[in-house]
Amino acid sequence: ARKLGVPVCELLGGKVRDRVQVYAWIGGDRPADVEAQALERKSQGFTAVKMNATEDVGWLDSPSVLTSAVERLKTVKALGMDAAVDFHGRLHKPMAKQLAKLLEPHGPLFIEEPLLSEHPEGIAQLSNLTTTPIALGERLYTRWDFKPYFENRSVDVIQPDISHCGGISEMRRIASMAEAYDVALAPHCPLGPIALAACLQIGASVPNHQIQEMSVGMHYNTDVAGGYDLHSFVTNPEVFTVGAGYVNVLQGPGLGIEVNEEVVREASKTAKPWEIKGFVGSDGGLREW
Repeated sequence: ARKLGVPVCELLGGKVRDRVQVYAWIGGDRPADVEAQALERKSQGFTAVKMNATEDVGWLDSPSVLTSAVERLKTVKALGMDAAVDFHGRLHKPMAKQLAKLLEPHGPLFIEEPLLSEHPEGIAQLSNLTTTPIALGERLYTRWDFKPYFENRSVDVIQPDISHCGGISEMRRIASMAEAYDVALAPHCPLGPIALAACLQIGASVPNHQIQEMSVGMHYNTDVAGGYDLHSFVTNPEVFTVGAGYVNVLQGPGLGIEVNEEVVREASKTAKPWEIKGFVGSDGGLREW
């Protein structure tokens, strides 16, 4: 695409929209202070956010541990914003089905990974208990991994990660397969500018692409990356400007970004591997993070 001087979306059949809807994170791994963070996102041009539903939760825990998730959703919705709620696979079925029911009256944009994707039968059961759209897919890697969820009609939104699923070509195939089952696409992307730009090229050219995750200001960046953020590694950060909840389709050749290789090299000198975190319950047992 760069050799031809055209954006990647032109090689995928051309753009089907002029701008791509986006959302940002609030709340961190132990969500708190969501009102202030949601207002900050609103000032940055976002109209939708996503937050973790809970901290660590036991297999069968007190129903009281779910109360704060409902209150946080109500708080963000009262600001006139949409909010997706990420269960992050932290809850097991006894708690997940309770929380799905509790959130439903308050209209979450979607609930994400209500159970780990290893439990397709449990997700199918949950799908029959709620009208809230169910999203998942960051832990699935091929069309064949997604196929059982399409066939049992248990998900409404899929979230493949372009860095894991085989890149632009395979994500395009997964999206086309989803379209045949009337399932929306909202790619997982708590990542850097190259992955985001690739997702936005998909967003420009795929009819069932609905909304795109952006990592700007995300807790992974601010907690671990030492001051570097989404915009740090490109010389044209303006292409990621958010307005009224959207980013304009990237117009430059290739992915539409220009990588600042000097900054990448400098950051690599002090960069440390990101370590997967974990939760330990009150009984000393490990819990899903």
